[in-house]
Order: sequence, then C-alpha cells, then structure tokens
Amino acid sequence: WARYPGSGRRDPIVLLSHLDVVPADESQWVAGPFEGMIAGDTVVGRGALDAKGIAVVHLLVLVKLARQDVALDRDVIFLSAPDEENGGREGALYLTEKRSDLLQGAEFLLTEGGGIAPGEGEIPDLWGVTFTEKSPCWIELIAKGAPGHGSRATADAAVPRLIAALDRIRRMESEIRVTPEAEQMFAALAPFAPPEDRAAFADLEGALRTNTGFRERFLSEGRRSALVRNTVSITVLEGSPRTNVVPAEARAELDARLLPGESCEEFIAEIRRVVEDPQIALEPLLSFEAGSSPVDTDLFRAIEAAAAGADSPSVVVPRMIAGFTDAHYFRDLGIVAYGFVPRRLRPHETRGIHGPNERISIDNLELGVDTLVEILQELG
Repeated sequence: WARYPGSGRRDPIVLLSHLDVVPADESQWVAGPFEGMIAGDTVVGRGALDAKGIAVVHLLVLVKLARQDVALDRDVIFLSAPDEENGGREGALYLTEKRSDLLQGAEFLLTEGGGIAPGEGEIPDLWGVTFTEKSPCWIELIAKGAPGHGSRATADAAVPRLIAALDRIRRMESEIRVTPEAEQMFAALAPFAPPEDRAAFADLEGALRTNTGFRERFLSEGRRSALVRNTVSITVLEGSPRTNVVPAEARAELDARLLPGESCEEFIAEIRRVVEDPQIALEPLLSFEAGSSPVDTDLFRAIEAAAAGADSPSVVVPRMIAGFTDAHYFRDLGIVAYGFVPRRLRPHETRGIHGPNERISIDNLELGVDTLVEILQELG
C-alpha cells in the first residue's frame, strides 16, 4: 500500500493489482519462471502480464508523480493484494471488510482486465475498458463407488461413474442470452467490425436470433461465444493413487463462468439434473456476483481524453470479459471500478497469461506508466 497525496478536493482513485501468481512448470520455460529475466526487449517471467507487471507499472506511476511533483485534486492509492488467483477471499475481500480505511473513501479504481487492442488498416486502436465481468461458479464433484482391487472391474466404481458424469457435463450447451452489458459492448464495437457484421453487432440479440450465418460466425469464436452463454471447463481430476487400486471416491473440479444476473446455486442444480446420479455430490467452491460500473463517469472520460491524444488513432469502448478480477469486491462498496491497463497486446501475446514463457515488452511497461499518469492528470 502506498499513497500519493493530492489536494483532497476530490475523493481518491485506487490503482489495484495482485502479487500472487499461478504455478509454473519450469521444464516448459526457456528461463526460470521466477527470475524476471530481460530477454531482448521483453521481460520473461510468471506474472509479467498477470499481474506483477501491473503492480510495477502502478508503483512507478506513483514514483513519477512524486518526482515531477504533479498537482492532483485527489490522492492516488497504490494497492497490491494477495490471493486473487484463488478468488481474492484472503486478499481483496479481507481488505474491503477489515481494512477499508486503506481506501480512504475512494471514488474510482483501476485494475487488470482491459487494455489496448492494436488497430490494423483503417481500424483504430481499441482501448477496452472493462466495466463488467462474468461471475465464477467453481464446483467440486465427488463420486462414491465400491472400492477394490484393480483386477476386478466393478459396475459402480467411483472413477467410471465420475467420467460418465463429466462426459454429460461436457456435452451441455447453455442457452444463448445477450445481456444489456454485452449489448452495450458490441454496439460500441459495431463501427469497427467487418462490414458484413456491423449491423449485427449493433443489434446483437436480434442478429443471433435471426441471422444464421452471423450466428455461426459469432459463436465459432470462443471469446465472443463466452460472452453470451454460461461456460464450464473441467479442470481438476483425482482418482486412485495406485494403478491397481479401485478407489472408493473420485473427484473433479469445474470452472464455470456465469453471465451477469445468473445464480451459481441454480447452475449447480442444472448440473445436478444433467449428471442424474445420486452417488455424485456437487459442492460450490467459489461464487460471487461480479456487478458492473457505469461508464458515464469522469474517469471514463479521462481515459477517452488520453486516447484522443495518443500517437495512433484510438477509440475507447466499454468491455465485458469472460474472466473475473478483484474489482467486484470494490464495486460492492460503491466504488466505480474499471479493468484497464494501458498496454498494446495482440491476441497471441495475451495467450501468455497463465501459460509458459509469459512475457511483456519493456515498451508496454513504459507505455503503461506514461499513459496512466496522463489519465490521472486529466482526471485531476
């Protein structure tokens, strides 16, 4: 935690990041994942994108403000929390419940979840500012069965029972639903869509209902499809510790992401109907409502002003993401929270998040510092 003091005429803004990371298998990396190695014009290491790189950018923003003695109307609060990758209960939730004094009555917050998609041809750079997210619904499945020796197959063994249930879950197809948040996002993107899809983006719900060709194109792109339906991924499997032992219990974990307004409890009930096996128990591991923030704010306009002054043509668009961040804990306190870090990342670069050889260019780190300072000066 750190604070750069303003005059106090306006309420503070928080720059939020997180210091925890997902595990890394060193054998898959070109360098030690926790060395933070500079390779050419990039920094390679776990957390370079998510989110130690963001923490460094935010900290250097405060350093730059202090060195230049920038006069602002509001305090700028640096906050970097643990436990985000596990849902934030031991980090952001603890801070908002037990140490809200650190926020000092903040009005705004900026965190991960949005950035700059580089333009091509006549398409400008798109500054995606995340104002809402899907909600997590993490679920544990525990299958019970008759234990025994691996040489004797049993009809009601736990592992085959679990595999059959997971196969039914894998084949689930959630109903398509265009939320007001998704409608707002794609309407803003309509002018920059391929010409044949612009009208459909402007009326996404109607197009998905009546335009078969567009529907197929839209749903074939995983990141877009995830914004109009609930999704579920099978991520963890556990059975016997030995090849020749039939276990009494097998378990799996599911990472489901729900559209705004959906209930984890109701989704678990749907999974239970699909599984249709009384020997399999389902328990929630993590769930919360992500919420949303308005875009008619001084902070959104400050980002637009910074985009207007950028070196390349740029347009700011409100964004909804399929993942989640710690932002919802702060929205629950009434703070306007956006996901936006000024870095120009192409799709193949963002795939490094949670993957091997995660990296970020030094240019992007510098861009993040300079642009955030501009945004804070514009905000006042």
